[in-house]
Amino acid sequence: MRMKSILIAGVGGQGTLLASTVFGQIALKLGYDVKLSEVHGMAQRGGSVVTYVRIGDKGEKVYSPVIDECGADILLAFEELEGLRWLPYLNPQGGKIYCNTQQILPMPVITGAEVYPENIPEKIREHFPDAVFVDALALANQAGSVKAVNTVLLGVLARNMDIEKTVWKDAIRAVVKPKFIDLNETTFELGYAL
Repeated sequence: MRMKSILIAGVGGQGTLLASTVFGQIALKLGYDVKLSEVHGMAQRGGSVVTYVRIGDKGEKVYSPVIDECGADILLAFEELEGLRWLPYLNPQGGKIYCNTQQILPMPVITGAEVYPENIPEKIREHFPDAVFVDALALANQAGSVKAVNTVLLGVLARNMDIEKTVWKDAIRAVVKPKFIDLNETTFELGYAL
């Protein structure tokens, strides 16, 4: 595997940090060097949250978790507007975006100062025609918790990566609290089945 740069974008409370920790577990289990970084604003108030994950090749050292514009191989967006906001960071030469269709209104929209952009999937597909959009919220709700959107999207992504499913599930078990393991395994499977 060549160096992979994965940007995970969402809104506070959607589990971007947990998702990046799953990637960290996977990389370590497979013997790759990995660096993680979390950047956020008002995360606890529904603000934008982004985490960077950089995974090196076997024997390659990763010196920085930071991903520059056009540097992400994968953009995993837990909310539509966050997918659009972080799109400039996706590599235009082969980068892939996996995006939840959920819309969470930011405070400027709630107060009426701004308008939530329309037709976000179409805007993203103008630049990345093979963008994958998933109603992860509906699948997480079907499994019993709207808070499991992150593992639905991890399941979708896992289906499209060259890493064995058992490695993903082991990593989820390692980072999720024991009482939530069954829920997260179920939502992962729902995403993987898409």
